[in-house]
Amino acid sequence: MSTPNTSLPSIPSLYALFRKSLSGENQDYTTGSIRRAVFLLSIPMILEMCMESVFAVVDIFFVGRISRDAVATVGLTESVLTLVYSVAVGLSMAATALVARRIGEKNPAAASRAAAQALLIGLAVTVLVSIAGVVWAPDILKIMGASPAVVASGSSFTRIIFAGSAVIMLLFLINGIFRGAGNASTAMWSLWIANGFNILLCPVMIHYFGLRGAAIATTIGRGTGVCFQCYHLLRGKGRVRLLGSYFIPEAKLIRSILSIAWTGTMQFLIGSASWIAMVRIISSFGSVTVAGYQVAIRILLFFLLPAWGMSNAAATLVGQNLGAGQPGRAEQSVWASAKYNAIFMAFVSLLFLLASEPIVGFMNRDPGVQRVAAEALHIVSLGYICFGIGMVLTNAFNGAGDTRTPTIINLFCFWALQIPLAYWLSIPVGMGARGVFGAILVAETLVTLSSWLVFRRGGWKKTSL
Repeated sequence: MSTPNTSLPSIPSLYALFRKSLSGENQDYTTGSIRRAVFLLSIPMILEMCMESVFAVVDIFFVGRISRDAVATVGLTESVLTLVYSVAVGLSMAATALVARRIGEKNPAAASRAAAQALLIGLAVTVLVSIAGVVWAPDILKIMGASPAVVASGSSFTRIIFAGSAVIMLLFLINGIFRGAGNASTAMWSLWIANGFNILLCPVMIHYFGLRGAAIATTIGRGTGVCFQCYHLLRGKGRVRLLGSYFIPEAKLIRSILSIAWTGTMQFLIGSASWIAMVRIISSFGSVTVAGYQVAIRILLFFLLPAWGMSNAAATLVGQNLGAGQPGRAEQSVWASAKYNAIFMAFVSLLFLLASEPIVGFMNRDPGVQRVAAEALHIVSLGYICFGIGMVLTNAFNGAGDTRTPTIINLFCFWALQIPLAYWLSIPVGMGARGVFGAILVAETLVTLSSWLVFRRGGWKKTSL
């Protein structure tokens, strides 16, 4: 089999692809140029993930004008909220894999039924999460090591965010459905609309309601995006359209979704729980260090999520091409996506190494917070090229429905290595926050190397859905 042409296209070609990718037209990604397919999917997915990262950056930007305790509240709440993100991402992985596989098989009705069943599961989960978050908001902050002042001022923020967890779940899950169907443009616009409302409302709500206002603005913004998504699922012209009969529970299909989703959830949960452990270790060094760490993480995510967008393109291409019976084309799509992601991440690494101070200064004016955040960017960005390739490989497994392999890799690299290493370097060795940043670098690099070795063996091509 000949090697596909994955060289970078010219500027005029990029512009033409850019316009076509945002047009919302249905495309067949199982035939034609792989390079073209990667770009048509990647452009809206990157823009979608940019908007997802803007949520966190906007909140920190405005909340940072209130106080250090306010920044710490947002950071600690988001750290626990990653448990909700984990379930949402796990279900979206299952939805993407199943929808993409059925679309590759040219069976949109089956794809729509899978989407409806995934939504039923997601809504059931969020009811329980919302109740728990509203009732135990102060205890959540206490468990995370928040000071009494942070608990007193931040409980209402945490309570509102958890009360609106349904919009978080649906925003992730429905966009996973759109990505699996290849309707990346619709997924992108839902995030743009949600962020537009959040950006407009955040300063206004904070002015009138303080820290609570940031939670209200974010929840309303996400809710608006979900309304846009639901309109297109129910009345749009995409491949996936939901009918009332599709929401009648189907035990066999629900089991199929859960079999993928639970390991997908565990995969993300393992990584998320390690971030929570990192915050817990960091909190022992004081509020300034916690705030600096949170600012750095949001900046890192701002640039990581676009790279995750390109890796989502790989997941869609893997799923659809496996459904079409073309595993070779699926693999070629992954390597093309990895190449482009590595180029992007090389640029980001250079940016952080040369301009971390002004970037951090824009986000927060506290000199102590700026120092910690800049140091985190310098250390973690050293592995960004490797991180970008690892994202593509991980999502390639997920797109095939093999969520088990990256879960095992994450379990070893994050829990068995990253957490103990971060504690040892930061406290017994005495490196402080630098030890945590170094442990993140080591663990993420090992994830990439492990994923590369397993991916080359090709077992993911035989996953049946």
